[in-house]
Amino acid sequence: MKVLIVYWHPEPQSFNGAMFRQACEALVDAGNEVKTSDLHEMNFNPISSRQNFKTVKDPNYLKLQLEEKYATEVNSFAEDINSEIEKIEWCDLMIWQFPLWWFGLPAVLKGWVDRVFAMGRVYGGGRIYETGVFQGKRALLSLTTGGGEDIYIKGGFNGDINGILRPIHRGMLQFVGFDVLAPEIVYAPVRMTNEQRVKILENYAARLKEISKESAINVGTY
Repeated sequence: MKVLIVYWHPEPQSFNGAMFRQACEALVDAGNEVKTSDLHEMNFNPISSRQNFKTVKDPNYLKLQLEEKYATEVNSFAEDINSEIEKIEWCDLMIWQFPLWWFGLPAVLKGWVDRVFAMGRVYGGGRIYETGVFQGKRALLSLTTGGGEDIYIKGGFNGDINGILRPIHRGMLQFVGFDVLAPEIVYAPVRMTNEQRVKILENYAARLKEISKESAINVGTY
């Protein structure tokens, strides 16, 4: 199996960093091919602009979707964008590793989506959801939270975590054709003992070694 791990956290020694490294090791040990996008290490630029493209369709008005469609037609995405799209096209499974910030993706990872999920190449022309470009591929969100699990349930202080993740699951991943696996959520690792964190990493590695057997979840309507 070919796996792409897209990871962002500003601190390599964070628990997100540990999960990223554990995932790489476990997947390779299980015989998988792994490619990574460590967005912080790459100093990935999250801001969409004309720098996304080598060509210009309309020099007088920047409409990103128009330029994305044109860049698809003439194969003229900037190298940093094209290389990321090629990684997605290559993989069978894509994992995003990140801390949940303000009920969503951190800005750099969201900017990666904004720039890399390009119209024409990644979606469009009726190719969305069940007919999406990446149908047959699977995606997994692996994330940490600041608060405990008890505040991320229905009726809890922050509400149901499934509802919080739905804009990502449905509006990003399923939108371009991915089947979504059950998320790997680590609640409040900062409040855990080192022994607890080690156990979580071991369990995550065990899950990843059997990930090819997992089926997609029903994202549902929240």
